[in-house]
Amino acid sequence: MGSSEQPPPREPGVAATYRHEALAVVLQVRAGLLCVLLWKRARAPFEGCWALPSGPLDAGETLGASVARHLASKVDLTEIAHLEQLETRSDPVRDPYGRTVATAYLGLVPTVADTALPRHADWRGVEGLPILAFDHSSVITSGIERLRSKLSYTNIGFALAPATFTMAQLRGIYVAALGRDVSATNLQRVLVRRGQLEATGEVGASSSAGGRPAAIHRFSQRRLAVTDPFAVLRPHRTGPAASE
Repeated sequence: MGSSEQPPPREPGVAATYRHEALAVVLQVRAGLLCVLLWKRARAPFEGCWALPSGPLDAGETLGASVARHLASKVDLTEIAHLEQLETRSDPVRDPYGRTVATAYLGLVPTVADTALPRHADWRGVEGLPILAFDHSSVITSGIERLRSKLSYTNIGFALAPATFTMAQLRGIYVAALGRDVSATNLQRVLVRRGQLEATGEVGASSSAGGRPAAIHRFSQRRLAVTDPFAVLRPHRTGPAASE
């Protein structure tokens, strides 16, 4: 079936049958870059191309269980701090081998998670990705947009951060996730005001340059919570005040 062809119409009274798969956009900040987890396909279609981890939904299995199973079996990834349903793709010709509906999930992995991967999997920076199989490039874009949107009105940053951190470390995570610069001072002020952040009472090790050791912080809770429900209604701003 060509990319512009449409499947024949279904006869009245005949139930449609097609494959349903779960796929995952898994993001992690690595070495200051927002990265996505990819694996190399070993069979057609798109043999040898990079793609998002995915696989068929089994009978009696929920979509959430399915995506977790495929991540564990295909790329040996189990340390996911947050997983949520992202979107469903149903273009009849998105799979050249036949009708396949795909439900995508967004998964977030903390910077400190040990993510030793098999040889056919890799973390790739979201900027300058290779050509990907199917419609996975635009699914990744949807995942990044979801993350960046939720950073403005929820505490979802907890899923990218370690259990404790300095504000400089947290700023680096937010800069990578948002794709723009933010002020550590403004970031701390906003997150404290929203009740997301609290001081542990501890300080980090002194640097070789001297000066006061940095205070150690943590997220107030490590599960998703809406902390600023009206932020999503505000127009996007750029410049120094954008982190507010």
